[in-house]
Amino acid sequence: MLSGSAILRLFLLVVAAAGIAGFVQTIWLGRPHDPAAPLVDAPAPAPPAPERTPSPAPVRTVSPVEPPAVPAAEAPPPPLPAQTQTPPPPAAPAPVAQAAPAPPERDPVAEAEENAPPAAIALVDLNTASLAELNGLKGGGSIGRAIIQHRPYASVEQLLSKRVLNRATYQRIKDQVMVR
Repeated sequence: MLSGSAILRLFLLVVAAAGIAGFVQTIWLGRPHDPAAPLVDAPAPAPPAPERTPSPAPVRTVSPVEPPAVPAAEAPPPPLPAQTQTPPPPAAPAPVAQAAPAPPERDPVAEAEENAPPAAIALVDLNTASLAELNGLKGGGSIGRAIIQHRPYASVEQLLSKRVLNRATYQRIKDQVMVR
């Protein structure tokens, strides 16, 4: 079996050979090789030029009884049915400066939880929390299974020392967890 570097060298060799062959054909023959072209450089015979004779203009006769036909492009448009003109709508009055609309009311519990200092949020114990509680940590994602597999913990910092979480995830959840 060939190794990756041997395959790469073989590929480069084939590409180089094809490039050299194309260069030699261009220099030696003076033109790139076309497999459909004949190998002999003979000029192609020119096709004979057709003879042009003026043809008489067509004569059109119009009978006096029939009116001359009008092409569709020149025909007048059919009359439109009578339309009643509606007056334009009245102009809207200038907008009066109003106070900015009040933002929609939010759930006071959710707002308090977002604005609360980290100590006010219920802490989750790493050694006793369920999978759902650990996955519900804000900014943690689906980290519950990894935390449960590496139990027990003596401190929160062991999430880093045991390589359970990366530093960015640890920084997001460290204030939400504790160890008893």
